[in-house]
Amino acid sequence: MNADADSPTGSPTGPAEPRHRAVVVKFGGNAMVDANLQRLFARDVVELWHAGLRPVVVHGGGPQISAMLDRLGLESRFEAGLRVTTAETMEVVRMVLSGRVQRELVGQINAHGPFAVGMTGEDAHTMTAVRRPAYVDGRPVDIGLVGDIVDVNPGMVRTLLERGHIPVVSPVARGDDGQVYNVNADLAASALAVALRAERLVMLTDVAGLYANWPRSTEVISRLSADALAELLPGLAGGMLPKMEGCLRAVRGGVPRAQVLDGRVPHAVLQGVLGEDGPGTTVVPCTAVAPGTGPDRDLSTV
Repeated sequence: MNADADSPTGSPTGPAEPRHRAVVVKFGGNAMVDANLQRLFARDVVELWHAGLRPVVVHGGGPQISAMLDRLGLESRFEAGLRVTTAETMEVVRMVLSGRVQRELVGQINAHGPFAVGMTGEDAHTMTAVRRPAYVDGRPVDIGLVGDIVDVNPGMVRTLLERGHIPVVSPVARGDDGQVYNVNADLAASALAVALRAERLVMLTDVAGLYANWPRSTEVISRLSADALAELLPGLAGGMLPKMEGCLRAVRGGVPRAQVLDGRVPHAVLQGVLGEDGPGTTVVPCTAVAPGTGPDRDLSTV
């Protein structure tokens, strides 16, 4: 890995075996609104490509969507960590995600060569969704046109990877009922990682990782098993809930490793993927966590 942020290194290795070298990266959080972090992220993604991996980027756009809703005088509301999406809100979501955020990210990546190609989950029926139920304190809540992915057809993404491109995917999906749904980017990235049989799922966030005992402690769980995460999941809230749910789905779906990385740290993606340890939390299958007393202990009892 090159320490110079402005010098992507390596040489193209060609599109050999993209299905087994895919790394799905969910781009979101502070890195999306900080111009320098966005620039460094784009370079990091190209660096992964030069290192022989085949990155697929799934992006969010929460801050940009909220800003546009405010400008239009529309309400921004969240339940169970997900944006409540009315039909009017859905129009704004589609416009902002695929019309603005995606185009900016594609442009940043393509400043380094003809790599990135933008698409949405609607394109080529890549993602199919159904309306997602949500619960707060055990009671159902209506979150509107929020979807949960029930099927992924990764053919178009694989074709782009085989041709040496970097797919940049907006998390919007159509249902069999013809309705278009707003899909949480963390869960969309997870579903795509499973369908691609990716080597790794990486999610950027605005915190140091998953805290062991928040808010009483800021100790970060560096590594935990899928079963341990399943036990912790009911106690999570806010934006961390869909991220960790996505990690759990990915690992249980066959992805060998899922990471939540601190996107405020420059080069977090390179450190997490190409380095030994990333600035965040790593989720692995249960068999990959050996009992013990170090940072890699099974935290199912935390």
